[in-house]
Amino acid sequence: MRLIEPHIHTSSRTTGDLYRMAASGIVACVEPSLWSGIYRRSPESFEDYWEQVVTHETKRAAEYGISHFAMVGLNPREAGSPIALDVLKAMEPFLDRPTVIGVGEVGLDMATPEEEDALRRQLRMAEERRLPVLVHCTSRNREKCVERVISIMEDEQVTQERIVIDHSDSRCAALTLEKTGCWAGLTVNGRSGLSAPEAVDIIDRYGMERILVNGSADWGSSDPLAVPKVAMLMRQRGFSKEAVASLAFGNPASFLGSSGRFYIGED
Repeated sequence: MRLIEPHIHTSSRTTGDLYRMAASGIVACVEPSLWSGIYRRSPESFEDYWEQVVTHETKRAAEYGISHFAMVGLNPREAGSPIALDVLKAMEPFLDRPTVIGVGEVGLDMATPEEEDALRRQLRMAEERRLPVLVHCTSRNREKCVERVISIMEDEQVTQERIVIDHSDSRCAALTLEKTGCWAGLTVNGRSGLSAPEAVDIIDRYGMERILVNGSADWGSSDPLAVPKVAMLMRQRGFSKEAVASLAFGNPASFLGSSGRFYIGED
């Protein structure tokens, strides 16, 4: 079965991880912009990071038969930086690169006015280019931040069907699926609050429409095989092979395909 990992940070993973991903059926992945653990001090440092993701990581993944795509964005942890506007200006040329298929991760961390301004600007950039957006839900006051993000999206009148609200727990998934046209991103890793069984519980309750599953694997406690493990658990719980394929391949292919740049060849 072919699988897609729609949120992973391969720049912080080993080649051994890429091998295991490929061996588990992952044929494509998307790498959104990551907070590096330190606060970068110049726009040039962001540009160097984006260049690595767009070029070197694409080549690394290709060696294992994985199509690697990127999303470029000013992560919420750095959206309040005094250099934010300069970073956003430096970001724009990257949005025209052929393997950049979206804007992300964006969102709110402390929900400051500066963070809200950066979010609005990036939503507009994506809307102008008809690109998907990946919104990062902070673990602090997650539900309130999601509500505020939804309010901002409505105010900006952006296309919600091209937005995924990621790191969703059961409450945020419900809010996203019931109150918006956005996709709910179920992130399965040690820090998101979702285990694989909890993710499958949400899928069982709400169905598979507008749901993406990912591992958000980075340099922390996380799993690059989260998607295959959820797929296996779904089969064990009685989901058909076709249903699993629809969720773990068809859904991300549909969402990411709205960029006009996401393509995976046939088997």
